[in-house]
Amino acid sequence: METTPQCRNQTNNDSFDENGILLPGLPDDLAQRCLFSLSPSLLFSVCHPWRRFLYSPTFPPFFSLYALVSPLQNPTPTHPGQVVPQNTIEFISFDPISSSWTQLPSLPQDPPLHLLHRHPSFLSRNLPIQYLTVSNQLILIAATSHKLLPALSSPLVFKPESSSWFYGPQIPTPRRWCATGSVRGVVYMASGIGSLYKGDVARSLEQWDLNKKRENWRWENKAELKDGRFSREAVEAVGYRGKLCMVNVKGNAVKEGAVYDVGLDKWEEMPQGMVAGWNGPAAAMDEDVIYVVDEIKGRLSRYDGERDGWVKVIELEQLKRAEQIAAARGKICAVSGNGE
Repeated sequence: METTPQCRNQTNNDSFDENGILLPGLPDDLAQRCLFSLSPSLLFSVCHPWRRFLYSPTFPPFFSLYALVSPLQNPTPTHPGQVVPQNTIEFISFDPISSSWTQLPSLPQDPPLHLLHRHPSFLSRNLPIQYLTVSNQLILIAATSHKLLPALSSPLVFKPESSSWFYGPQIPTPRRWCATGSVRGVVYMASGIGSLYKGDVARSLEQWDLNKKRENWRWENKAELKDGRFSREAVEAVGYRGKLCMVNVKGNAVKEGAVYDVGLDKWEEMPQGMVAGWNGPAAAMDEDVIYVVDEIKGRLSRYDGERDGWVKVIELEQLKRAEQIAAARGKICAVSGNGE
């Protein structure tokens, strides 16, 4: 789950009418300039012409929430042990103005995609599907196929302005169970497992710079990890003040941390206080403040770099069993294991 600019899907009642009157007595271009200064919530609530303008390509994008959802059960197999080769996931977007969820367009099927979230051989565990938002785009970067192999040879990118998916640069070694994150518009993918475990892949770090023109997109090798211990589990790498911070195990288990300095292309040991309090899902607000939820205690804390410790923000029953959090625009959203 991440915050990213609103996907402007239009309903049948919200198609933009160029002949509609926004402000009586003013031409549309002047009326639009006047309305740009108003909040989206006000435009939505006043009248239908203003609401149509709000969802038109002319209006600047506003932030919404993306989520990945999966059905409670996989498609029914035709014989015992069969895994039906079709996607068991979909992406939805929450519009904070209309307070409604909208399904994103289906993932492209050329070549066919098989992204598996549950497998009959692993009844007590969900298979990770890793995605993030970078430069106002949603990026699907790693997943598992129905054959328990890496499902993506290239990342899939969703562009909200055009409401469409397209492929990014080919990944030299497709993988799953990796660490993914971003710093200043650059995507990083560390460690992971390909079709088989390989030590060089488990120690690798690659970057993809979305600040470059699309024709110049490619993956570049960066400084290696000291070992392959970050290939155990799919984890989030959190961008924080020019560095990429990550731990190798989720939850309250004993873990190791690592910090990658983007400017120096160098790995560092994670400060002891940071790794000690990293006991659940984490996210950074504007890459300046890291927040983490202790999934056992239901406690939200922020990291104090000067004191190398975590400061309690709030403790709530609803935060227990939290699985994902997102931070943006001064707000934090959390989803727990029971769907709350």
